[in-house]
Amino acid sequence: MNLHTQLLKGVLEGCILAVIKQGPVYGYELSMILGVYGLVVSEGSIYPVLLRLQKEKLIRGELRASPSGPNRKYYFLTPEGEEALQNFQTSWEELKTSVDRLLKEEI
Repeated sequence: MNLHTQLLKGVLEGCILAVIKQGPVYGYELSMILGVYGLVVSEGSIYPVLLRLQKEKLIRGELRASPSGPNRKYYFLTPEGEEALQNFQTSWEELKTSVDRLLKEEI
């Protein structure tokens, strides 16, 4: 596993919550949206995270009719998910600031 993949794995939950906050999304669509931002994640990596987020009640799933093919499961952020996203954003900013400072300093 390369460094980029390892770093992404550590922040994937927060990124998924951020996408879902923008509106209901299904798994494949979520993968495509992440890809637009340069976060290439296979569906095989996304679905276990979605399942875990559902078990933790941070998101909820709802089956909806699809314009083509079988029904799709759309995901929505719960109030607990909103709080978890806010906590992630705070932690991310703190970590990012610290790492940026460290990388820019001459030691």
